[in-house]
Amino acid sequence: MNKGKVLFNKYKKRAFLGGTLVLALATWSFKDDLFQITKNLDVFASVYKEVNINYVDDINSAKMIKTGVDAMLDGLDPYTEFVPESEIEEYKLHYVSTQYGGIGAGVFARNGKVYVSDVFAGFPAQKADIRPGDQLVKINDIVLDGKDNDQVGTLLKGSKGASIKLLIKRGDAPAFEKTIVRDEIKQPNVSYYGMVDGNMGYIKLDKFLENSAEEVTTALTALKKNNPNGIILDLRSNGGGILQEAVKIVNLFVAKDVEVVSQKGKIAEKNATYSTVSTPLEPNLPLVVLVNSHSASASEIVAGSLQDLDRAIIIGQRSYGKGLVQQTFNLPYNSLVKITIAKYYIPSGRCIQEIDYTHRKDDGSVVKVADSLIHEFKTKDGRSVYDGSGIYPDVFVKQDRFANITQTLVGKLLIFDYATHYRETHSALSDVRNFALSDADYADFTRFLADKNYSYTTSSEKVLANLKTEATKEKQFDQIKPEYDALEAKMMASKKNDLQQHKDEIKQVLENEIASRYYFEKGRYETNFKYDKELAQAVKIMQDKELIASILKGEGAYKVIGKPVLAMASKKAGQDQDGQ
Repeated sequence: MNKGKVLFNKYKKRAFLGGTLVLALATWSFKDDLFQITKNLDVFASVYKEVNINYVDDINSAKMIKTGVDAMLDGLDPYTEFVPESEIEEYKLHYVSTQYGGIGAGVFARNGKVYVSDVFAGFPAQKADIRPGDQLVKINDIVLDGKDNDQVGTLLKGSKGASIKLLIKRGDAPAFEKTIVRDEIKQPNVSYYGMVDGNMGYIKLDKFLENSAEEVTTALTALKKNNPNGIILDLRSNGGGILQEAVKIVNLFVAKDVEVVSQKGKIAEKNATYSTVSTPLEPNLPLVVLVNSHSASASEIVAGSLQDLDRAIIIGQRSYGKGLVQQTFNLPYNSLVKITIAKYYIPSGRCIQEIDYTHRKDDGSVVKVADSLIHEFKTKDGRSVYDGSGIYPDVFVKQDRFANITQTLVGKLLIFDYATHYRETHSALSDVRNFALSDADYADFTRFLADKNYSYTTSSEKVLANLKTEATKEKQFDQIKPEYDALEAKMMASKKNDLQQHKDEIKQVLENEIASRYYFEKGRYETNFKYDKELAQAVKIMQDKELIASILKGEGAYKVIGKPVLAMASKKAGQDQDGQ
């Protein structure tokens, strides 16, 4: 026999035996996994059964199972979750569509009473002149004292066309009744669009639920009639939603047959690539996308894809960093489970997922992707971008933090209460974009606070208190008491001046809340435009064609975007420029 043939048969036999061994190992592994699954389910069911039968007190079995399932999924990531039948409708409102039957008003509980927090323009509550700050005393003769937001929300919701009777108290006036017919309430994905300074078109997209791309298309079509000099797409604090809607929105600005995002997981059948499928509505106008640390998921697909394709300038702060894809699976008894099945990758090839949920610390806490594991990728025209850390903006704008006094006035609802008072004493508000509280108005606000409790503790006070505690423990406080008392007195004197020291930012928040009482959500946006630093930066950049070209070509400082060390230095530089 030919030696080559003998050698071939020899290796063929070895290969066959090796293949048989691999098959045997795979089969054994599969059987072992199946055994482990069966075993663990049996143990789980047995524990549940024995506890349910023998526990000393009655058990809410549905709640116990929900707790057990939640604990099981808690070791994965926060996006993999079980949804029982009782929570399906709430789940749909959050992830699919915000459509329900109701009156178009939000509520909150305060000191055992229920008040209207927001009224949405164009819906029954607004048409019936129900206002934020109104107390809801009864709904269909049911007294609301002591009820929480969920209980009241359930009473307000119902089928379209059904009437609802409300007993309302406004200020010091006697309570009055209103009968309202419920309507179909659908909160839009696009909460605002219009023209801003520099003849720029502005679109605020809050979420990526059903029809979000259609709403952006409608807004963009309307804005194009004004011959805008550019478009600003505001995705700040947009937590995301449906991936396909994000792809459609990118397609409004990018040519047909361009890859937008792909998803890759351990199951090959669930891997997919999503590309643009139609001719873009606006492929040429300068485009800016605004993002912040709460822009996540589908927001990051839009911002990241437009950045990778060198189609838009990204302005703001680094985005959240959620690069995980979820899919829902139906379970018995009308429940479901939402499972992370893949990671998504934008055109440059990068995944922007920041948290590594797989490799946790020994205590179970999660960690961020280490700088040493972050990789460089290239945009279409060669700019350097990086994975593992969200979408870093081309132009970083430091996000201001409100002072303690301002946060306290908001948190204790004193801004809300004064807006209610203002609405009762001012029947109209003209020219909302230029609305500004006068010095006399602000003096009235400070008088309004005279008998209110808005005490708060500053960071400096906490440090001072800790100093006293430690010095007392070490029996050294008496030695430093004179200096301590003097420092404390100075601090209190400074704190008393906080209403004047932080007057500008307090006025900003007041104007925003007051404007909403007359012009609802639209009023909030238009009153705040004059304070919006990211928006002002977007307008400024889009008025400079040479700067736009320089950023998108990656010239000079714009060649590298978000490299870990450079990102930190850039952020510090931005803080230094703002006087921090």
